[in-house]
Amino acid sequence: MVFASPIFLFAFLPVTLCVYYLFGKRNIVLLAASLIFYAWGEPAYLLLMVLSILVNWLLALWIRKCRRKVLLVAAVVLNLGMLVVFKYADMLVSLLNSILPIALPMPRIALPLGISFYTFQVLSYVIDVWRGEIPAERNLLRLGTYISMFPQLIAGPIVRYSEIRETLSGPKRISLSDVGEGARRFCVGLGKKVLIANIVAQSADLAFDLGGELLGAGAAWFGAACYAMQIYFDFSGYSDMAIGLGRMLGFHFPENFNYPYISGSVREFWRRWHITLSVWFRDYLYIPMGGNRRGSARTILNLLVVFLLCGLWHGAGWNFVLWGLYHGLFLVAERIPVLQRKRAKIIGIPLTLIIVLIGWVFFRTGTLAEAWSYLRAMAGFGGTLGIDSVTRRTVLLTFAAGAAGCVPWLPFLAQKIKGNPRREQIADLLSVAGAVGILILSVILLTGGTYNPFIYFRF
Repeated sequence: MVFASPIFLFAFLPVTLCVYYLFGKRNIVLLAASLIFYAWGEPAYLLLMVLSILVNWLLALWIRKCRRKVLLVAAVVLNLGMLVVFKYADMLVSLLNSILPIALPMPRIALPLGISFYTFQVLSYVIDVWRGEIPAERNLLRLGTYISMFPQLIAGPIVRYSEIRETLSGPKRISLSDVGEGARRFCVGLGKKVLIANIVAQSADLAFDLGGELLGAGAAWFGAACYAMQIYFDFSGYSDMAIGLGRMLGFHFPENFNYPYISGSVREFWRRWHITLSVWFRDYLYIPMGGNRRGSARTILNLLVVFLLCGLWHGAGWNFVLWGLYHGLFLVAERIPVLQRKRAKIIGIPLTLIIVLIGWVFFRTGTLAEAWSYLRAMAGFGGTLGIDSVTRRTVLLTFAAGAAGCVPWLPFLAQKIKGNPRREQIADLLSVAGAVGILILSVILLTGGTYNPFIYFRF
């Protein structure tokens, strides 16, 4: 079940909210709804998630009592081991087959939905308990609700237990303003997904399906730009919907995107893109490895290791590994003194955008050979198929979406009218009207059977 589907919008969500608001034991309602939500798409792997909840609940209690590092190591190995088995088994067997004289059979294990996200959340919880930053949760219901919570289960944001512990532990006071703001945020996210991401996805898919051997340079760049729009509005749209749903349920989830395509450097890009993942790698891997405190050589190694693993987290393929190392190398390069000089935004933004666009080619293509072929087309060494042959109708929409959604003009306007009650009231009314309009248009497209892919189900 996905948020941008009629079954979720017209059945699951309204029923869940009604029962949640009317029933006193809200954690029970939320846990039950989350398990139903997950079982709808992955009934075979529901037991796996329940087992993960039970094992980590017991391990955290044991860690709190004994304070033995071997227990922390066991928790990390068990959780990462589960992720490796279900996500990377085929990749590892393929690697072994390339070096062994015999061919091992491919496991072909289906990837459980959301496993990358809830595994990282579980790890953050266990590690925080070990560090003494939070107490081990004695109440299994609360921990189970945290790990399985449906708004952020499939695509994040990655929420730490400390961020919602008080809300889970006490009575959830949900105001009408929370419900209204949550609903508005959900509608904005739904619009990003259905009205923008789904439409530009058709052009991106067409361009990448044709491949570098057929595309001319202009069409190849346009396809990459469409994919950049697709993945941003798809992923940030789902994050907005998750944050909005959380708000309607009484939770305040962390922000996950902050207009990444206006970044003036790759370093800034990663402070704006998938923020909760970047912070997770910083706090649980980069800093424990020494961060930038052990000299330049160690800092470079730490950055490359972190971004190699960041690439692997996104997918079990060498193209993802290369994508991660590609970003890591640019972060290393930006630490060179001559490149640390402050650049004008007019230079830094387009340069960073080009770097990111090229990186998305590795992310979107299935193999390194396909990525190389597409990059050759972008450099002018591909085919001759022009942009008109790929698409014409979505060109204006693509760049209009970029101007509207990738530039923070709404926060700028909000800052300008702040302190003027009349203008703020008008802005609120326009915001509500806009959210309702977005919802209506999105529902029309969804019920009409529009193209509705979801990128992060692959990860």
